[in-house]
Amino acid sequence: MHFTEPVYRNPYWPTFPLIQITQGCTHNSCKFCTMYKDVPFRMQPMEWIEEDLKELRATVPHAKTIQLLSANPMALTYDRLMPRLELIRKYLPELEHMYTATRVSDLKNKSVDELRRLREVGLNEISLGVESGDDWTLQRINKGYSAQDILEQCHKLEEAGIAHWMTFLNGVAGREHSHEHAVNSALIFNQCKPMLVGTGGLTLFPGTPLLEEAQRGEFTPLTEQELMEELKTFLELLTCDCELNTHHTSSLYLSGPFLPRKKQILDALQDAIDHADLDAMAARRANKRGL
Repeated sequence: MHFTEPVYRNPYWPTFPLIQITQGCTHNSCKFCTMYKDVPFRMQPMEWIEEDLKELRATVPHAKTIQLLSANPMALTYDRLMPRLELIRKYLPELEHMYTATRVSDLKNKSVDELRRLREVGLNEISLGVESGDDWTLQRINKGYSAQDILEQCHKLEEAGIAHWMTFLNGVAGREHSHEHAVNSALIFNQCKPMLVGTGGLTLFPGTPLLEEAQRGEFTPLTEQELMEELKTFLELLTCDCELNTHHTSSLYLSGPFLPRKKQILDALQDAIDHADLDAMAARRANKRGL
């Protein structure tokens, strides 16, 4: 199999088999991220993809799912992406689900009809690294799109019948804009229909511009208590009928159906704000080395 290090895959989807469609990230400029810092973006050569598919056909010929890598395969135009998905179906004809992560901006160059045809081939679930629905925050962290872009592109996915995840990056606006980040993100998310809302707490990893800004006093990261308070504000306002997923950089584990458990989740957050061992939480975050 042809994989370019480092290999990141969504652990909440089936994690085997995987196939790499692109290398690196087209944007590679978000201020909190170094995932593909040293990996230039390029399309995976078709001959590599076919070699990998022959290997998969020999090992998992009855595969029902596959996860497409790397950061944002949807950056490819429809005319480049469709032949790759059709090749996957040729070698793994029993596939029922193709999953991939991508950027909001990657959807702009595809019509609803094109997205619908991609779904018909099997691409039926996408994870979007939205991070915020607040324009000030999106610009501050250099996401490369606006809140209106999020609405427009998520609505295209919904019209095409492609399920999508949306992420809320707790703490990414810093103390200076925390409340607006939480409130405006909830307002944008509520206008979409995500099947899952995922969230983790901002962790300032070495080599990220936000860490360098924090060290210069230009960015004020939230404390563990402030992270939970911001998340509580976001979830108080969130009305999406979705799953909630708090991943490993979150202060608390709150995953599961959201609306039926909303009061329970908010009560748990308030209890942690009032009684949690904040020093232990901060120590766990300090020991994290990467996403």
